[in-house]
Amino acid sequence: MSTVSGQEAVYVGTGAAPLPGARAVGAPRAWLRLLGSEVGLTFRRPRNIAMLAVLALVPVLIGVALRTFGGPGEAEGGPSVFGQVTGNGLFLTFAALSILVQLLLPVAVAVVAGDSVAGEAGLGTLRYLLAAPAGRTRLLGVKYANAVVFCLAAVTAVALSSLLVGVLLFPAGPITLLSGGTIPLLDGVLRIGVVVLYVTVGMAALAAVALAFSTMTEVAVGAIASTVGLVVVVQVLGVIPQLSVFQPYLLTHWWNGFDGVLRDPMATGEMGQGLLVFAAYIAVFGSIAWARFTGKDITC
Repeated sequence: MSTVSGQEAVYVGTGAAPLPGARAVGAPRAWLRLLGSEVGLTFRRPRNIAMLAVLALVPVLIGVALRTFGGPGEAEGGPSVFGQVTGNGLFLTFAALSILVQLLLPVAVAVVAGDSVAGEAGLGTLRYLLAAPAGRTRLLGVKYANAVVFCLAAVTAVALSSLLVGVLLFPAGPITLLSGGTIPLLDGVLRIGVVVLYVTVGMAALAAVALAFSTMTEVAVGAIASTVGLVVVVQVLGVIPQLSVFQPYLLTHWWNGFDGVLRDPMATGEMGQGLLVFAAYIAVFGSIAWARFTGKDITC
């Protein structure tokens, strides 16, 4: 370890001391290389690829079902966004995300984030990672950044699958919003991008929770099950009317807060509140994960 221009540097070479001609890698570059390695491992695991495939398959099933049986009408009490799908395929993205954000997306995120630290500890590889000069804080940051990358990939997979199926099975054109206005097709696609980013931040908040659980155990299944169980319990609490005063503080309460993009002008107030809640969860549980991981005695 040395210092170059006020920044930590890692010498690429063998041995504890820098060798003649060894190349110093700045801390940001070393961090990115470590992140690239972590992301590569994540997306090479068959389990994670299978989860992405399942997430991408769900919009196909929804689209085929709506094409075959039609969308629910207002008289049937169906959600208006599902009724809009048969008239414009772009609405399939909103419909698919509103369903998947309830359980399947959280499960996929919990598996990756919950396994990030506990999985390494259970396999006995965590102590070797900590022997590298990266440091615990940087390693934990890489683990979380990797989970966020997976969150973005999972939400994007759902959005792209929904767009493709929606265009193939249903008409696509100017979008009639829930507020009654109409926007061009390109504006609709841009609003889908906003939804993707919003849902990704919501899943990143859950990833922080799962990461905190992952630092508390050496059994990855325990961290994953704890995260999924917490999501289920919080969702149950969110539908009890007597607990309505606490619901704005629940993470799951804001996951479907992206319907503001379907109004003209875009209703960003609720989405802004949701982002603040997500940021609070990331800060709190990220701090818990950091405090636990930096003081943890690694024995395996």
